[in-house]
Amino acid sequence: MVDTPTADNPREPDISHENPAARGEWFGHPRQLARLFTTEAMERFGYYGMRALLTLYLAQHFLFSDRTTTGLYGGFTALVYLTPLIGGLMADRFLGSKRAVKFGAILMSLGYLTLCFGGQPAKPYALIDGTRVEVVQQGIGDAMKQYVVDPVRGNLQIKGNDDKSVSLLNPDGSEARKIAEGGFEAQGERSTTSVFLLLTGLALVVVGNGFFKPNISTMVGSLYADGDRRRDAGFTIFYMGINLGSLFSQILCPLLAVGMGSWGGLGWWAGFALAAAGMAVSWLLIQFDRGALDGYGDRPANAPANRDYLIYIGAVLAIPIAWLLFSNLMNYVKPPAGSGIVGYFATLPIMGKIMFGTFLAAVPGILIWSSVKGSKAEFQMMIAAMVLITFNTVFWTLFEQAGSSLTLFADRNTDLSVFGLFSISAGQTQFFNAAFIVLLAPLFSMMWNGMAKRGIEPTIPVKFGIALMGVGAGFLFLVWGAQFAGPDFKVGLWWLAGLYLIHSIAELCISPVGLSMITKLSIARIVGLMMGVWFLSIAVAQYVAGVVAQFASVETVGGQVTNLQVSLQTYVGVFTTIGYISAAIGALLLLLAWPLKKLMHGVK
Repeated sequence: MVDTPTADNPREPDISHENPAARGEWFGHPRQLARLFTTEAMERFGYYGMRALLTLYLAQHFLFSDRTTTGLYGGFTALVYLTPLIGGLMADRFLGSKRAVKFGAILMSLGYLTLCFGGQPAKPYALIDGTRVEVVQQGIGDAMKQYVVDPVRGNLQIKGNDDKSVSLLNPDGSEARKIAEGGFEAQGERSTTSVFLLLTGLALVVVGNGFFKPNISTMVGSLYADGDRRRDAGFTIFYMGINLGSLFSQILCPLLAVGMGSWGGLGWWAGFALAAAGMAVSWLLIQFDRGALDGYGDRPANAPANRDYLIYIGAVLAIPIAWLLFSNLMNYVKPPAGSGIVGYFATLPIMGKIMFGTFLAAVPGILIWSSVKGSKAEFQMMIAAMVLITFNTVFWTLFEQAGSSLTLFADRNTDLSVFGLFSISAGQTQFFNAAFIVLLAPLFSMMWNGMAKRGIEPTIPVKFGIALMGVGAGFLFLVWGAQFAGPDFKVGLWWLAGLYLIHSIAELCISPVGLSMITKLSIARIVGLMMGVWFLSIAVAQYVAGVVAQFASVETVGGQVTNLQVSLQTYVGVFTTIGYISAAIGALLLLLAWPLKKLMHGVK
């Protein structure tokens, strides 16, 4: 998910008769906005650059199975959206936004730097009916082949079959042995130290993100006095920096890590090092601001000045907790068939239990409180808010396949050639979303404003419904393109780009209005709690996105699929299901739009 503007109606800056330069303004806004704009752009440069690499790094360097890879990715992005709840609270009560941002930047930079120390790639091997056999690889890229080492018959090529069995082929191409589905299990021999550092790096990032992400936005808000009509336009400029930072990082970090075309890149460490450098620049801009940010984001007036070390110690102690949550995710074992819904929840990883349990308790709990403490109108507005939060969770669950299953699809079943001139890497395909957001956000802003003036702007439920149908349409568009796959079972790059175009349009229908909707529909006494539920819903969506991506898991050996035809069929099947379900849920929300509008009591 690429961050998008939260302002519904950006307005023209309020330029007085004074010379803006004399007041130190930047395009009619406080000059400090330029520094915060650049700070956030560099932070997002680091985060999205790392995210563009993460799934492929887990699958190709550590040789984790698709199930482990997508589950770990989903858990990581879930915590990225959960920890800001705590970091924002610590800044509001004790640190102040500026100190929180600087501390978060340090932790995130250390996290990206830690990911550089991945060590040697995992060594592939396989279990055949429980017996370990060594695996060797020959060739590179699409020409790579995997062989089982047989001391008697030599190297036997591994070939996946359409029925998901595995054949071992003699040097002359004849079949030496056929292994039934489930009898061949690909594994990787990994350095314990490297895995420890991987999880430590991810833990540092999620804890640091909790301090950085909510508080940099708070600092932007503090630049404007109450009632300053430049605020919405200022946030629009600020969030454009987010998308510019993510756009360039999703091109450059994969370029350094895995190269482009015939150039193989410098290695994974280089991509993560560039992300760390971007994050370090973000810290430098805040730490050495030459007084530009004096008076903004300072410690709350009533906060004790000598307790900061307690928060820093608490944050450091949170790192091993995040590490343990990631480790628990990696060791998750799918419950046996027939366990039912109770068995499924009983065997969920700790993170899944916490997120589902909290969300399922929060929604009815807040509604019960609202029915007792609020008026009839307030209760009805809270019902509308909870319904929209639930549908929002579904949207981001499906949209966030971008960093997991869609990235693996790009790597395995997409022809990454650009007009035959050069090829991009699978990680770089994620830049499509950021590019389309940068191009389309101003157009959508003008469109919504124009429709609002004519009184025909869609209501919030209608926008949410359109977004859900759009994310489904994107997957179905890619499924349509899959029927034109070549004999190598690869889909043209532009079909994937088309999916991201449709998804970006859908994102612009839902993301900019989400936070605004919560503030308008919530009972004033618990608006902060409702914000927490909103971010919790997105965290749950990120986690479930990893679970959904696991359904698209395919058999790999040494990070390479054993049968591209089966791989394509698997992805097409999952994307088809996702597409139809999302479109149906979107249509359902459109049907509910009218009764929800009544429950919203004029909120637009």
